Amino acid sequence: MVVLGIETSCDETSAAVLDDDRVLSNVISSQLVHTKYGGVVPELASRAHQRLILEVIGQALADAKTDLRGIEGIAATCGPGLVGALLVGLNVGKSLAYGLRIPWVGVNHMEGHLYSTFLGEPRPAYPYLSLVVSGGHTMLVHVPGPLHHKVLGQTRDDAAGEAFDKVAKMLGLGYPGGPAIDRRARLGNPAAIDFPRSFMHDHPFSFSFSGVKTAVLYHLRRLGVTPGDESSLPDTTVNDICASFQRSVTDVLVSKTFRAAEMLSVRHVSIAGGVAANSELRERAAAECRKREMVLSTPSLEYCMDNAAMIAYVGRLRLESGLVSPLDLSADPGLAISEVGDAPPQTRSGATA
Repeated sequence: MVVLGIETSCDETSAAVLDDDRVLSNVISSQLVHTKYGGVVPELASRAHQRLILEVIGQALADAKTDLRGIEGIAATCGPGLVGALLVGLNVGKSLAYGLRIPWVGVNHMEGHLYSTFLGEPRPAYPYLSLVVSGGHTMLVHVPGPLHHKVLGQTRDDAAGEAFDKVAKMLGLGYPGGPAIDRRARLGNPAAIDFPRSFMHDHPFSFSFSGVKTAVLYHLRRLGVTPGDESSLPDTTVNDICASFQRSVTDVLVSKTFRAAEMLSVRHVSIAGGVAANSELRERAAAECRKREMVLSTPSLEYCMDNAAMIAYVGRLRLESGLVSPLDLSADPGLAISEVGDAPPQTRSGATA
């Protein structure tokens, strides 16, 4: 089945074409306008999506060497995310499906990340455990089979990626913060500062990263630094803060992931989402898998970030299972990962609406 995927949940405008499991194209246009604001501005994001969406879809079709007549189904992100941004991709997807008289389905953005590891090698084998870790979410998900998954636990406050962005802003490293901290951490001493590891031994499947973020703030104050202005700090100090903060976060993520994997007796572990691009997290998870004789699946860096290929993949699974979405399905900015499944807003039908 050839599926066109559309992703506009935040600040990446993306379209992709998949032929079964084969990615024919995956076009991502990142919105650099947000960099100077230190975070995503929702109104600017939705306006940028409106300007870019048709051009991005056209490029994805061209890269796939096809046109709309070759598309058999359409999948678009329906949540969670910024409501204005979601509505752009969702309405374009529904309009195309209606005009082409082909089925369409709304896809949960986090479910896209959950299955993004199937876009590369090695693919996880069912059942597997997935750590989905991004700017807005951090969760452990047990996946016993295709389109069947259970959230074991998630963050109770800041997501890991959100903590990276906020700490980077305190250090004046810009946005997005994850890559900047990762680069500086490689030059620092991860044992220089003993930042807290919240929920390390209690709440086995829950996460909390607001504490380590606040600890960095207090550390900067003790150094006499105004958050956001690291110019008075030596490079070595900034590098040590980044390395120590990153070690704290990865300690928690790795410890809880493999504790859960052992409890569930699964041999396959996946890490997905934007923070899955973090070099220390990938290296330490790989080392744990080698030690425990487990198999680790991580997406290529292209599929760690928000992208339409992962949306098309989940869309194909749902469409081939007979699941379609009604044309009046709206965006849900707070959509939980368990809310898009075998029940409405999707129905089992051969019709498009």
